[in-house]
Amino acid sequence: MAGWFRRLLHKPKPSSVESTHSSSSSSSSSSSRSPASSSWSVHPSPAPDISAVGSARWTKSYDVCICHSAGDLELVLELVSYLEGQPESFRCFLQPRDAVPGSAVVTELCDAVHNSHTWVMLITPGFLEDPWCRYQMHQALAEAPAANGRAIPVLKDVDRRDYPKELRNLYYIYMALKESGFQRIRDTVLRYLQELCRSSVSRTE
Repeated sequence: MAGWFRRLLHKPKPSSVESTHSSSSSSSSSSSRSPASSSWSVHPSPAPDISAVGSARWTKSYDVCICHSAGDLELVLELVSYLEGQPESFRCFLQPRDAVPGSAVVTELCDAVHNSHTWVMLITPGFLEDPWCRYQMHQALAEAPAANGRAIPVLKDVDRRDYPKELRNLYYIYMALKESGFQRIRDTVLRYLQELCRSSVSRTE
């Protein structure tokens, strides 16, 4: 048998000291890598409290302005009741309820759009046929022409092909079921307000 092969068969095993050292080195090396690997972990930042004193939410009078046709008032009243009854107590502007008696209709609308963080546009067959609703939509888009989450189109009983071309760059909520539609509107408004508050805090730090 070749000498080199005999020596290979009888090669002594590493001593326990060497094994321990090797193990501790490996452990040390592993632990030394832990901070580096943990630095790659993504921890989502906690959601800001939109109702806190000094929150950017309070820079405007309303959280939501509802744009709708007169024929959809009953559904809108349900939506407003739902939003205002949430733990966040969303502040909704509803023109038939909140407009100042004796004031100019156009002035009230423009003020409401300007003083609201978001605008929910309930796009129904009645909305598409009403020039006043179109005017409301254009006012909202003029206030925030970029798709930054403030304008929230909601389609109900309208075919997707009839979606207004002015809103084609915005994703919409399709309200097939009232309850789930209301929930998605609430989540969208809340998400915008949280991002608003988060970015406001970042600018002040």
